[in-house]
Amino acid sequence: MSASGLTIGELAARFGLATHVLRHWEDLGLLAPRRDSGGRRVYRADDAETVAVILLGKRVGLSLAEIARLFESAADRDARRELLRAHRDQLAARIAAATAALNTIEHALDCGAPDFRSCPHFRGKVDEALRLGVDGVADHPVDVPFSGR
Repeated sequence: MSASGLTIGELAARFGLATHVLRHWEDLGLLAPRRDSGGRRVYRADDAETVAVILLGKRVGLSLAEIARLFESAADRDARRELLRAHRDQLAARIAAATAALNTIEHALDCGAPDFRSCPHFRGKVDEALRLGVDGVADHPVDVPFSGR
């Protein structure tokens, strides 16, 4: 990075982003680049670090609004931890649902039943879906785990 900083195009290219992404983040208040005498954006090392933090936040699944709240509450450990705990809990639920889905597919691949609809484990899933109804199935995708083959 030069002593004078980077243009929007240079910073965007450094991270493989389109320039409109940086402008959008600026509109949201996530970035606040300095301006030169001609009004052009000038990005410095702290701006590049902010972009890296935003990208890391997005990589772990945080929304831009959540990242903005983290920036706002950076010095407030309790607020930061509350937001991160909520996100962690959402991730854990998604991981549990994805693991259950993977187990279901693995069982279906290895199941010896001639028709998957006659598989006792699959029948348990169907019975659970019938018991819970549409809303319950969406809310409880892991209620009937497959065990055995």
